[in-house]
Amino acid sequence: MSMTTAIITGDIINSRKATPEVWLPYLKTALDTYGKEPTQWEIYRGDSFQLEISPEKALEAAIYIKANVKQKKGIDVRMAIGVGEKDYDSEKITESNGSAFINSGECFENLKKQTLALKSNSETFDAPINLMLQLAALGMDNWLPATSRIVKTAMEYPNANQKELASVLEKSQSNISEALIRAGFDEVQKMIQFYKTHLSQL
Repeated sequence: MSMTTAIITGDIINSRKATPEVWLPYLKTALDTYGKEPTQWEIYRGDSFQLEISPEKALEAAIYIKANVKQKKGIDVRMAIGVGEKDYDSEKITESNGSAFINSGECFENLKKQTLALKSNSETFDAPINLMLQLAALGMDNWLPATSRIVKTAMEYPNANQKELASVLEKSQSNISEALIRAGFDEVQKMIQFYKTHLSQL
């Protein structure tokens, strides 16, 4: 019995420039938010990882992982989202199989300079989303650690206003406001919403 799912395949950019203790806790914290190890996520080959998640949450999760990891200066993450079927369910995510895994793997192999892309079984769905991801990455790839921390916190408290975020982060409200504008956070949220709306047409 196959089911529709999403697989995020990723690896850490510049992982060799820092010891794993520097970035690994941030990656694990983010992955733990979305599932259990090793059935839903697994880290392998030192700096590569795979996460299974519902297609609705996949893009949001990828951006949240990015915001977590980029809290460390000079570290970034490259990710491919594959949407499709899961035909074989193993106790370890890296041993499961189906078109979602194949799409994610193929997409990851083709990333080159891009840090985030998506592949489903529908080219008409993928094309506009990937164009948006390329444009969004122009900003997201340049998030500084302080900005990343604010984005991460804003995603953890989706209903909080800037005043509440300021109190969580012990910063001024103007700090929060400026960082979210700099991060293009409104546009990122609109992109996530666009993705979710069009996903239902797949």
